Amino acid sequence: MAQPPVSLRDEFGIALSNLADAATGIGTPTIRLGVTGLSRAGKTIFITALVHALLTGARLPGFAPLAEGRLIGARLAEPPDPSIPRFQFEQHLEALTGPEPHWPESTRRISQLRVDLKFQSKKRLRGALGPTLLHLDLVDYPGEWLLDLPLLFLNFAEWSESALKLARLPSRLHIAERFLTALAQANTGAEATEPAAEALAARFTQYLRQAREDEAALSALPPGRFLLPGDLEGSPALTFAPLPPPAGPVKRDSLHAMLERRYEAYKEVVIRPFFRDHFARLDRQVVLVDTIRALNAGPAAVRDLEGALGDILACFRQGENSALGWLFNRRIDKVLFAATKADHIHSSSHDRLEGVMNRLVAGATKRARFAGAETKSVALAAVRATREGMADGHEVIVGTPMPGEQLAGVRYDGKTEVALFPGDLPSAPDRVMDETRPIALNFLKFQPPGRLERLADGSVVLPHIRLDRALDYLIGDKLR
Repeated sequence: MAQPPVSLRDEFGIALSNLADAATGIGTPTIRLGVTGLSRAGKTIFITALVHALLTGARLPGFAPLAEGRLIGARLAEPPDPSIPRFQFEQHLEALTGPEPHWPESTRRISQLRVDLKFQSKKRLRGALGPTLLHLDLVDYPGEWLLDLPLLFLNFAEWSESALKLARLPSRLHIAERFLTALAQANTGAEATEPAAEALAARFTQYLRQAREDEAALSALPPGRFLLPGDLEGSPALTFAPLPPPAGPVKRDSLHAMLERRYEAYKEVVIRPFFRDHFARLDRQVVLVDTIRALNAGPAAVRDLEGALGDILACFRQGENSALGWLFNRRIDKVLFAATKADHIHSSSHDRLEGVMNRLVAGATKRARFAGAETKSVALAAVRATREGMADGHEVIVGTPMPGEQLAGVRYDGKTEVALFPGDLPSAPDRVMDETRPIALNFLKFQPPGRLERLADGSVVLPHIRLDRALDYLIGDKLR
């Protein structure tokens, strides 16, 4: 799949936005870093931990500018676009570090945050001029919205065929049964009524939301705004569903025609503006993937995640940015694929988790590199919730499971610490998709760390796994 089709008007709008970004950044370079991932991948935690680490300069040995003593400091700055909500960094940090630590709320809408970084360049001429300032603009958006971009290629009939084919897969049929029954009973050739449209849309939305739950942990679930509607909830643009091919000509006043018009409206008023105004203006991208959750649900969920990632990543505007080309045709020149929640397995399996991540994005990686973009995969935990130990000769992780978590008939209260052997990931990544040889894995959700180390100035240290390496890959070269 190629990048989404864009009209000349959209390309002109993108070019104007890029020129505006360049004009506001005269004298101060800016890098726009997109942070995305499907539901529960840890986007909010990642941004909060990354910004906190930059502001405090704590525990980032793999971040070269800091390790070399060239990062002078960081501060929060005025967001560049007053029309986009600000990422609520302070509230999320309080959730993680307050008297009763808890995980912050998940990303439900697009938001932004600007961090100013002051550093001493290693380059002779640049360094001789004194410290340099860099604007780091973090753009946080739900990965579910990315699932919509491929819809720009599809008309209503094509999308309906694809969506219904997915709904009838063995791994989904039991979840989609109520929607498919309602669809079979609907008279889509009859005159359109709002209650009929709302009933079908509600059943379809219910199916998508159930498919996202942990038991199935499916990922390829467009349209994304049906899962995270934001301020569009209840609007006609979100009141449609896929339909089978009509038996004859479609009447303009029929239910079928109404749902088709709303699908096309969804593309024009929801998907295209997101692509034009936000997605097409990114310089770099980190894609957070809850690989652990898919592995816990089984091979069908892993295959579904692979397909969703392939669809999403095919839509990136990837390539090498030239000095002048950047002004008009911005490209994502670096992509980091991060398998999150690495603290849910022992460090001895981290290389295997990265192997699974590489397997899931193998096709996307080839396309990105062919286009001239760099890619990298890493297993990380932006905030480490467990520690490691030994029990009965096994390498285990030690932490406090979330309230209500269950394993082997035991239901945890959110206060009791446990030592867990999560199982071994296979050395051959393809094994995770093999239903004939299931892998015994035991994963639990853990509470955030309760006791945090403090620096001399009183600021807390959020423990992490490879957040420093991720940061160095994403922006280290801009601080040389």
